[in-house]
Amino acid sequence: MPLSYKARRRWALVILLIGLPLYVVAAVNVIDLFERPSVLMELAVYVALGFLWIMPFRFVFRGIGQADPDAEKTNGQGPSV
Repeated sequence: MPLSYKARRRWALVILLIGLPLYVVAAVNVIDLFERPSVLMELAVYVALGFLWIMPFRFVFRGIGQADPDAEKTNGQGPSV
């Protein structure tokens, strides 16, 4: 069952506010386990880890920036009084 637009927006917010900081801390700690690589290699590792982090959540973030497709359509004349 696919998530509704509102549910995807809520999950995206939770992922960004809680999951992303936790993932950043974990990625930095993983890099610190090894001898510090060169700056370019370290940047490449962080970029790769960033892509790996977002791949499982692609479906949550897809279309979040668009208008709610489930919202009631108006005829463009604004709210009726």
